[in-house]
Amino acid sequence: MSEAPTIDRPAVEPARRQPEVTDGAVGKGTTTTRKLIVYGLLAFFALVYVYPFIIQLVTSFKTDADAVNNPLRLIPNPFTTDAWRRLRETDFPLWFLNSAIVTLVVTTCRVLFASMAGYALARLHYRGRDAVFTALLAVMAVPGVVLLIPKFLVLNDLGIYNTYAALIIPLVVDAAGVFIMKQFFERIPVSVEEAARIDGAGPFRTYWSVVLPMAKPALITVTILSFQGSWNELGHFIVAAQDPSLYTLTRGVAGLTSGQLGSGQQFPITMAAGLLMTIPTALVFVLFQRYFTQGANAGAEKG
Repeated sequence: MSEAPTIDRPAVEPARRQPEVTDGAVGKGTTTTRKLIVYGLLAFFALVYVYPFIIQLVTSFKTDADAVNNPLRLIPNPFTTDAWRRLRETDFPLWFLNSAIVTLVVTTCRVLFASMAGYALARLHYRGRDAVFTALLAVMAVPGVVLLIPKFLVLNDLGIYNTYAALIIPLVVDAAGVFIMKQFFERIPVSVEEAARIDGAGPFRTYWSVVLPMAKPALITVTILSFQGSWNELGHFIVAAQDPSLYTLTRGVAGLTSGQLGSGQQFPITMAAGLLMTIPTALVFVLFQRYFTQGANAGAEKG
């Protein structure tokens, strides 16, 4: 008998395995999506924050009529530098000089006095220290506008009204700065100071040579707050002097805002002056913002 013919059957290839979606891949995709959403929100809020400054810059190159009729338009029509020319004709350089003098003196004194008072409250033991600190907190709760009339009366009685002393002296001490320095000094280990005392250093030498160099973040925080506060101060300068030669930027620009140069709102020249006023404080904050964050959080970590 002949054998039955065999039929060659094609080999069946094994089915390809579909790639499995792991939990890690899903988690990575979710993380990327969250980052995109967060960055998108940050970009949106950054644009919202920067937009008024863009309007300020653009408005300074507009005419008065264009600024009133099209306040939010980003392209001046026509483009003009007339506001900057008129600003040079005012006492703006004198106002800038007065603000610089007052701000530098006040900032230096605030940093020195706040650090000394903060160290005394944090390290020195004396009767009534807790009461002094409680009074400090109470002063921080008082609105500054409440003290304007008492300031005027005191300055007038002392005979320093309409002088640089009247602009500077009431601002050289700040309760918030003392509070920040106290909280930061309390974070420094006492053992660091004990080594200095063993070597014969007194309280002031210990403060100046040992503790103060370690308080750099808090010092820069107080410096930024003092600089911004004194540079932007207005209420105190109104009650401290009426002499135009003692006007600071805030006082002078306030006069421009109220129409000092004539009828109308004078938006372009006001925006130009405001833009120049913003530059110094913005530069100080940008240069020292890393230390500002560290110093500002000192009190929160202590509590």
